[in-house]
Amino acid sequence: MKKTLFLGLFALLTFNAFSQGSPDYGGGMKVNFNEDGSKYMRFITWGQVWAQYNDNMPEGEKAFNTTLRRARFITYAQLTPKFLILTHFGINSLSADNMSPVGKGESSQLFLHDFWVQYKVADKHDVGAGLHYWNGISRLNNEGTLNFLTLDNNRQSWSTLGLSDQFARHQGIYGKGAFGKLQYRVSINEAITNGIDARDPETNVNTSIYGGRRILGSKDSGMAYAGYFEYGFKDAESNLLPYKVGTYLGTKKVFNLGAGFFLHPNGSVMNDGTKNVGEDVSIFAVDAFYDAPIGDSKAAITGYLTYQNNNYGKNYLFNAYGTGSFIYGHVGYLLPTEKTTKLQPYLSYASNSYDAVDDNRNVFGAGANLFLNGHNSKLTLEYKNEKFGETKTGTVTLQAMIYL
Repeated sequence: MKKTLFLGLFALLTFNAFSQGSPDYGGGMKVNFNEDGSKYMRFITWGQVWAQYNDNMPEGEKAFNTTLRRARFITYAQLTPKFLILTHFGINSLSADNMSPVGKGESSQLFLHDFWVQYKVADKHDVGAGLHYWNGISRLNNEGTLNFLTLDNNRQSWSTLGLSDQFARHQGIYGKGAFGKLQYRVSINEAITNGIDARDPETNVNTSIYGGRRILGSKDSGMAYAGYFEYGFKDAESNLLPYKVGTYLGTKKVFNLGAGFFLHPNGSVMNDGTKNVGEDVSIFAVDAFYDAPIGDSKAAITGYLTYQNNNYGKNYLFNAYGTGSFIYGHVGYLLPTEKTTKLQPYLSYASNSYDAVDDNRNVFGAGANLFLNGHNSKLTLEYKNEKFGETKTGTVTLQAMIYL
C-alpha cells in the first residue's frame, strides 16, 4: 500500500481502460494515488492535422491548404468518488491565414474549453458547475472529438456554438446521471452576451437576429435551459465524461434512442417597426445510435440518425444556423481483420431546410478511416459535397490524428 502511494504521488504513469472507445490502447496517462486506483489524476492529449483541397475558393486564393484542426489537453481528477474536477484547453483551426508572426494573435492562443467541478449527490447522480459540455439537444451536440466516425461532426448539430455559448460550452449548473437504462443530462446556463451574430435588428424586415442578451439585457434574455435523455437497450455507455463516442469499432454493442431540447427565452430579437421585441429560441431533436460487432467476423457496423427542429426566431438565417429543420445520418462498416490495422469506410448525408429561403442545404460525405492503432493513431480521407442555392462546394480532406 505504502509503495503504491509513494509511486503514485511521484507520478508513476499507468495506462487504464478509457471509456471513450479506443480498443487497443486504453486511453490516457493516469497517476494513481492509492492501490485500487480510485484516487487518481488522468491526462489526455490529442492533435488533428488536415490537408485539404477545396474546389470553390475565391479568385486569387489557392485551393490547397493545411490546418491544425485541433490541439487539445484534458486533465481530470478524483481524490474521492464524491468529487471530480476537470480542465480542458487547446486551440482550433490554426492555419496560415490566421497565424501570427510571434504567436500572440487571437487564433494562436490557447483558451479554456471546459472547466467544471462536480459533486456526487446519490449513487449514479451528480451535479456540477462551471464552463461545461453537458449539453442538450442530441448526441452530436455532445459529441467528443477523439473518436468521430466521420472526419468531423455535422456542423449544424453544434446548434448553439458561438450564438449562446463559448465554443459549444455554456457556463452554468448541470445535473447528470441514470435511472436504470435511462441516462439524462440537464442544465441551467447563462447565455453569452457577445455572440458571433453581431447584427442589429432591422426595422420592418421581418427577420430575427440572435442577440437577445446583448440588446434586451440579462434580465429578460440571460438564461438558457437544455437537456438530453437517452435509453440504452444494449450495453451501457459511460457518462463519467460528457463526450459521446462516435464509433466503438466493435468493442461494445450499443443501441440508444434519445431526445433533447434547448430553450433560450427572448434569445433572438426582431424589430416590429417601433421597438425591439424578443423571440424565444427553441430547439428539439430525436435520434438513434447503433454500434455493434457483426457475429464473430471481427467486422462492425455503426449507424446514427437524427431529426432536429430549429426555431431561432422568425426567418432566422446566419452562417450554419437557421430556423427550420434538418435530418442527418451516417453509417460506417469496419472491415473484418485480425490485424491491428483496420479500415472503416463510411457515408454521411444531411439535408437542412430554412424558413427564410426556398433552397435546402444538402451535404453528402464519403470517406474512410484507417486505424493504425484504434482511435489513438488513425488516418481519415473524406470527400464532401455541399450544395446550397447556387453555391456548390467540393472538398477532399486528409486527416492525421494521434491521441495519448
